[in-house]
Amino acid sequence: MRIVFMGTPDFAVPSLSALLESGETVAAAFTQPDKPKGRGHRLQPPPVKMAAEEKGIPVYQPGTLRSDEAFEQLKALEPELIVVVAYGKLLPKAVLELPRYGCINVHGSLLPKYRGAAPIQWTVLNGDPIGGVTTMFMAEGLDTGDMLLKAETPVGENETSSELYERLSHLGAELLLKTVSELKAGELRPEPQDDQLATRAPMLTKEMGALDFTKPSEELHHLVCGLSEWPCAYTEFQGKRLKVYRSARSGLTGRPGEILDSKRMIVGCGSGSLELVEVQYEGSKRMSGGDFLRGRRLAAGDFIGKGE
Repeated sequence: MRIVFMGTPDFAVPSLSALLESGETVAAAFTQPDKPKGRGHRLQPPPVKMAAEEKGIPVYQPGTLRSDEAFEQLKALEPELIVVVAYGKLLPKAVLELPRYGCINVHGSLLPKYRGAAPIQWTVLNGDPIGGVTTMFMAEGLDTGDMLLKAETPVGENETSSELYERLSHLGAELLLKTVSELKAGELRPEPQDDQLATRAPMLTKEMGALDFTKPSEELHHLVCGLSEWPCAYTEFQGKRLKVYRSARSGLTGRPGEILDSKRMIVGCGSGSLELVEVQYEGSKRMSGGDFLRGRRLAAGDFIGKGE
């Protein structure tokens, strides 16, 4: 089957690799344009571009798929199937209708739950015990197409969204191969989504990361896990930002913002307490919560955040 692959971040790379290793013909890869990154603002290629070029696959990086030029490029490739994994652009109707077998998307949630840009992060932010991936036929709406296959996986109590992201990228690749196999065999049974069960998974913002220790420890723990590695949960200490990359719930109790242990950075919450396991103080490197306590000479009974 002649396939055009569309994807951009590292989440999509295992799916591209799986197609190639299975013997499928990947005629080209479409990905987002290079973007400036780092202090020098040098243009950096997307992970899919690097992976495709390494395998000798032609790469296209149109700014939009709605231009005549981009459509003609795609049409000339004569795709029988378009596979989309975290491409970052909606496909116009003309593109959706181009390939004989349609357009299949690998989505990082158990649809119809979590339609949108950040399904994996919202799975963790909401404390869902189960996550997963769904393959679907693409439609003009955002993640609204008919579902094909699903694969579930438990979400660990302290698992971060970046860790789940990595696991689901490989689970999605496995599910994609199964979907393509069943598609060729005529065994797929598309299932319409129930729009009433759909929930949104909008893009994350930096403002979401503020830790309010008057809230329950469970809620704050999900916030830390869901926003690691970006935009990252944070609190304040002596007027500077303290990012929190990892946390764990604790059985100790105390006042909101109160440090409850002299060796481990356990902070009182509205209910329960939260251990700040890995942190980064503004202008410093990442370190354990215990090292931060020792470096700042904080002790049990001191406060951080708004209560300091």
